[in-house]
Amino acid sequence: MALSDQRQDQRYTLHIRRQGRKLRPGQAELFDTLLPRLTLKLPPGNDPVDLRGLFAAKVAAVNLEIGFGGGEHLLWQVRQNPHIGFIGAEPFVNGVAKLLAACGKDIPGNLLLIPGDVRPVLDQLVARAPGAISRLFILFPDPWPKARHHKRRILGPATLDSFAAILADGADLRFASDIMDYIDWSLMHTCQHPAFIWTASKAADWRQRPADWPSTRYEKKAIIQGRTSAYLSFRRQNRDNNGLAGVKRLAKYK
Repeated sequence: MALSDQRQDQRYTLHIRRQGRKLRPGQAELFDTLLPRLTLKLPPGNDPVDLRGLFAAKVAAVNLEIGFGGGEHLLWQVRQNPHIGFIGAEPFVNGVAKLLAACGKDIPGNLLLIPGDVRPVLDQLVARAPGAISRLFILFPDPWPKARHHKRRILGPATLDSFAAILADGADLRFASDIMDYIDWSLMHTCQHPAFIWTASKAADWRQRPADWPSTRYEKKAIIQGRTSAYLSFRRQNRDNNGLAGVKRLAKYK
């Protein structure tokens, strides 16, 4: 089956625990009081939507993080870039609870959340806000190591068309993992997609975490367990200049 056929036939299916430990009373209260204020609410209908206008603060651009875990990276980005709006998606209830608690009393006006399955919202963004995302983060997602489960991986043939649609020309797609098989797999599929080019020019570009890419608890756990992480950055090519240029970058990874 050709890669283009795979992208048409496969859809990312969410397979993740929605909740682990029971929420503490304070966390449950935040779900009732704070979460409704931060939840992304797209206007009804099918008309185009300017995502920048959905934030409480005035923002010049919008970034998206899919699977923010406990929110360490997301909140760091939010606080370091008050002029940029950030949308964080996370289906794991306990992860959302950690982020809400970490917000404290100073609620960022440039933060919105998708507390659940990102797919319906992703479909809406493709249809109503194409090219609206300036940077997409997918950091340490579930690697689904068994071959029969690879279609569940969040970065791969099933989702790359959607990511290409929502990203602006020249936008970044950042991906990290401590599972080298997942790095190889994602690198191959993303470089083969005509919309993306791997930006690495030397080994240090993917072996070392950039300064504006803070560590997460998943990365720290990998370090403790002796695993090495890789940090991949891809650029969304201009829509009038798509090609397979990314394939030429694969040799730099080996």
